[in-house]
Amino acid sequence: MNENQIEKENRINPFFKPYNTPHDTIPFNSIQTSDFEEAFMEGIRRDDEEIQKIINDKETPTFENTIIRVDTEKGEHYYDLLDRVSNVFSCMLSAETNDELDELAQKLSPILTQHANDVKLNKRLFERIQYVYNHHRDLTPEEQMLLETSYDGFVRSGALLNDEQKETLRKLTEEAGVLSLQFSQNLLKENKAFTLHLTDEKDLAGLPDTAIEAAAQTAKEKNETGWIFTLDYPSYSPFMTYSACRELRKQMYMARNTECTHNNSENNLEICKRLVNLRREIAQLLGYDTYADYVLKHRMASNIDNVYKLLDDLLKAYKPTAIEEVKEIEQLAKQTESDNFQLEPWDFGYYSHKLQMEKYNLDAEMLRPYFELSKVIDGVFGLANRLYGITFKEAKDIQVYHPDVKAYEVYDKDGSYLAVFYADFHPRKGKQGGAWMTEFQGQWIDHKGVNVRPHVSVVMNLTKPTDEKPALLTLSEVETFLHEFGHSLHGMFANTRFESLSGTNVWWDFVELPSQFMENYSIEKEFLRTFAFHYQTGEPLPDELIDRIVRSRNFMAAYNCLRQVSFGLLDMAYYTRKDVFDADIIPFEKKAWEEAIITKQQPDTCMTVQFSHIMAGGYAAGYYSYKWAEVLDADAFSLFKKNGIFDVKTAQSFRDNVLSKGGTEHPMTLYKRFRGQEPTIEALLVRNGIKQA
Repeated sequence: MNENQIEKENRINPFFKPYNTPHDTIPFNSIQTSDFEEAFMEGIRRDDEEIQKIINDKETPTFENTIIRVDTEKGEHYYDLLDRVSNVFSCMLSAETNDELDELAQKLSPILTQHANDVKLNKRLFERIQYVYNHHRDLTPEEQMLLETSYDGFVRSGALLNDEQKETLRKLTEEAGVLSLQFSQNLLKENKAFTLHLTDEKDLAGLPDTAIEAAAQTAKEKNETGWIFTLDYPSYSPFMTYSACRELRKQMYMARNTECTHNNSENNLEICKRLVNLRREIAQLLGYDTYADYVLKHRMASNIDNVYKLLDDLLKAYKPTAIEEVKEIEQLAKQTESDNFQLEPWDFGYYSHKLQMEKYNLDAEMLRPYFELSKVIDGVFGLANRLYGITFKEAKDIQVYHPDVKAYEVYDKDGSYLAVFYADFHPRKGKQGGAWMTEFQGQWIDHKGVNVRPHVSVVMNLTKPTDEKPALLTLSEVETFLHEFGHSLHGMFANTRFESLSGTNVWWDFVELPSQFMENYSIEKEFLRTFAFHYQTGEPLPDELIDRIVRSRNFMAAYNCLRQVSFGLLDMAYYTRKDVFDADIIPFEKKAWEEAIITKQQPDTCMTVQFSHIMAGGYAAGYYSYKWAEVLDADAFSLFKKNGIFDVKTAQSFRDNVLSKGGTEHPMTLYKRFRGQEPTIEALLVRNGIKQA
């Protein structure tokens, strides 16, 4: 046996031993792909063993020995290996995947779904939970919430079904799990497969230097000459906004908007249809008319009628203005081209930008030099410091899963350790598009009273640096950073006893409040002045430019609102169905959202097949949440506007009553405690210029 074989023989899976890292952070450098499967299977074995202990316990079921799974011999809380490895694996699958990880995910998906069903459908385990639910006494409000959440979680997972129904549910959920994963993998492959490779400089007409340099950098990384544009947002968006080559804009637009509709192995059409039917069948098996009824039982909206009321109210309020906004763009396009010019979807961003320049003399490229990434980081961290007194210190000794990722230690205003914060900024192969926040470790208070602090991560796809320039962001990208940072504050400020109720473990139409609230700062002059300096000259962003930003904040606001409403209508159209869905996806989609669509649609484009939120991301029957939370965030920020956008007292109230409480109380109770009243749509209408203050 050689040295390598001996080392392999003696090697211990890093998930099976103490990490011995700063703050017990993930030892990414030590983890091999093979470690995941071994850890998952061991985690399942330990779960099964723990459940056997619980159901064979001779003691009368109690909150302590059943709900929070305390080992009565050791006096320690159950160590959840499965949760520990799942947090890492899911992050890697989204942010740094490869063929080997994808294959492993497909292999593990049915195994993990089966295990989840084994737990939730365990009759003896549920009998103990039910006993505690019916006989509990003297619980704290947080303990009561955990008990109700645990009991309801089992019921909503089929615990009250008979054996035949349980077997049916197992099959449905396992199939849904596999298809959701396949949906995501197909979308990533399709997105990364397309490139627009240009070699003629004439084809770059209209494009700003930043876009050209980034495309040259991409070509260089692929050992190609010329310029390569991709469907990643930092490449796609500038191309559609600035390219003077209409045919190339069309090529890019159709590539992006027909993803996963082609006759190949990445086609998602039938997968979407099956997922809609599976979720309806699951809901009906559990006693609900539709999947939306099932979901909305645990949402602030509470029922289908309230969701449609929100969407209809927004339609009525915003549609007249949106129609006028589109007419302005069409008129400008005709003036620029000819009276016979027909505006197509791939023209919209191009002429919208021209109109913005005409009205406000403002575009994203003017602002980029003032939004150098490191300065933006300083600005966002500085905002958190000014509001909440917290500080960030880059920690080079904390291991990361890719060189792009930065890790920080976060300290509270009293100097105590608060959290670990990871930031993953740029697109790359193996990384899903979009932006999201996740956790490697949640927050809880252990059996010894130690407050275990969270490790949170934000993952984005912001403009990359080039050989010539550092990463220079658009204002929209700054807003994205603020949004995800808002989610991370919700995680970092968590201060609850139980991990399953901490941080962002709240109802989905409440979870976007902290994130969308932070977006408000992106156009506040006092905030911009703290970090927006020219990356070469050091000159501050001129007041005159800031004034133009503020004046243009509602440019196309009504159109953008209708776009979000259209997504909400599409989502609800799928998940309010009571019968089998057998329609063709593409025409169904165009009919479902037609009330909110005021521009020309292409017959072959399809949103559904790339709509990860509602097909694979947990927002099925919940996309309306973004608009619901927007009502909340506008109302919440109006209090800051009244008291001062950096008012420490108001910020502390927001932290104490919203950000630190997680899901320990009903979200409206938390919101009213902060705001002193229920929210209304008025603040949003005023902010968007639809209504006068």
